Amino acid sequence: MRIDLLLNKLCLTKTRSIAKTACDKGLVTINDKVAKASSAVAPDDIIGIKLYGHEHILRVEKLPQGNVAKKDAATYYELISRKPISE
Repeated sequence: MRIDLLLNKLCLTKTRSIAKTACDKGLVTINDKVAKASSAVAPDDIIGIKLYGHEHILRVEKLPQGNVAKKDAATYYELISRKPISE
């Protein structure tokens, strides 16, 4: 699954276009490598996201097959850390 689709399906970004823009600006990493919007994600990958004033590090537990309800989104990943971005 593409990283921009995953971020949108798991409600980590508000829209897919925001996820794509974040990837284009280098704000998203997969296993410590800057991710393009079309980069593939697999279970157990570590994703880093710098959005909305925080840096999130999470591990993908499993990939969704279709749309995911917002209340169920957290079952697809494990949040490792969340800290404010210091400017």
